[in-house]
Amino acid sequence: MNDSIVVIGITLTYLILVLWVGLRARGQENSSLEGYVAGGRHVGVVILFFILGAEIFSAFAFLGAPGWSYQHGAPAFYILAYLSLVPITIWAMGPRVAKLGRERGYLTQGDMIADHYQSKTLGILAGVIGVLALVPYLTIQIAGAGLLFQAATDGLIPFWLGALLAFLVVAAYVFCSGLNGIGWTNLLQGIMMIVIAWFLGLSISERLYGGVGEMFNQVQMTMPEYLTMPGATGMNWGYFSTAVLVSAFGGAMWPHLFMKFYSADSGKTLRKVSVFYPLYAYLLVPLLFIGFAGILVFADTPLERSDTVLLRMVMDVANFSPWVIGLMLSGALAAAMSTGANLAHTAAVVLVRDVVGPTMMKGAGEKAVVSATRWSVLGLSLIAYLFALANPSSLVLLLLGAYGLIVQLFPMVFGALFMPQLRRASVMAGALFGSLAYLLMEFVWISPFGWHAGVWAMLLNLGVVMSWQCLAKPPLTEPTPSHSQ
Repeated sequence: MNDSIVVIGITLTYLILVLWVGLRARGQENSSLEGYVAGGRHVGVVILFFILGAEIFSAFAFLGAPGWSYQHGAPAFYILAYLSLVPITIWAMGPRVAKLGRERGYLTQGDMIADHYQSKTLGILAGVIGVLALVPYLTIQIAGAGLLFQAATDGLIPFWLGALLAFLVVAAYVFCSGLNGIGWTNLLQGIMMIVIAWFLGLSISERLYGGVGEMFNQVQMTMPEYLTMPGATGMNWGYFSTAVLVSAFGGAMWPHLFMKFYSADSGKTLRKVSVFYPLYAYLLVPLLFIGFAGILVFADTPLERSDTVLLRMVMDVANFSPWVIGLMLSGALAAAMSTGANLAHTAAVVLVRDVVGPTMMKGAGEKAVVSATRWSVLGLSLIAYLFALANPSSLVLLLLGAYGLIVQLFPMVFGALFMPQLRRASVMAGALFGSLAYLLMEFVWISPFGWHAGVWAMLLNLGVVMSWQCLAKPPLTEPTPSHSQ
């Protein structure tokens, strides 16, 4: 009991610190929509680096990634493969998105789409797809926080209460401070999670095996199937490769990524971030080590839920002191909360700006829109919390599912940025057919050849777009894209 109290004390102290930093970041500019959503468009390299990093490295990093390497082995490296493509996305798209946002006042992905294609309907569609994909992503963070609290406190704080505590802290500072609060708390939490991840990854392998190299030697001698493709559970190359593609292209379509492009003080800042971004990806390397360390430890008594391997290793196997366990919990919570803040903020902005704004709040003033956005942060976070109570079986599969849906926005976004000749009817039809096909393959049918369903849906999406472009007759007065060259 005393050990659990120490863990709880450290963690609650950390939560109070994060809340204090987030609330202190509130400034006068948060009363304006541009200030609340985009930080006044003057976010610099350091803060933007940690904001973009936190959007990728979440509860998935501390729970899902080790669980994936523990369960599958080598196929877990799909995560590092797709992360290597993220800097290309930031470099190629970021400066153009930031420039258009500054020139035309865009605050969301839907703003750009609706303006370019001169179609509010298309902007609303993009907003709906964005919210539907963001809520499961937010659910991952809240569920991860609940699992962390429950395990690290030996059940003294149950899943529902742990998830609720993290949800309340994040919702509070996002409600009050907007992007400024997210930026400063992400700086604090980014440093925290990097230090904790490397400490745990190296110390666990050292304690149990005498080092990382010796750990892999023992896995190779005892269970070599975990170090080769298709891994221990038979994940084929098709699923591995398509998971990389869906994650890479889907990552470029996330609405929260777009919104951070708008917040940059310049395109040069975004390109600097893209150069240094891979440094943040090193966070995942030691966390994958922990999953591999668990392969031999739990060989005779496999875990019922692979996502708990890091918690079991720290709590039951490595014999860390409660002080270290408290810091571990704080670092893992930092990952969940930093991403959760970005997702709650973005989902609320997209819902109000792209979906509700052009319909039920048409003609509303800026003050009313900011107020509706703040309250939407609380509403959507509550919905994600309720989904988290359903206890989703796999954080990785839930994340891959969200990527499969959001990637269907790729043709319309690419057209708005680089191919002005694409018609709004083409990209709308492609997104609708692709999203429907993905949902059917994910929940009703079986994806052919074992590939990720998002790739098949994306191919259908592109096929519909190209067919529509070729077969449909252009209208007599085809609207000219607002920023075509």
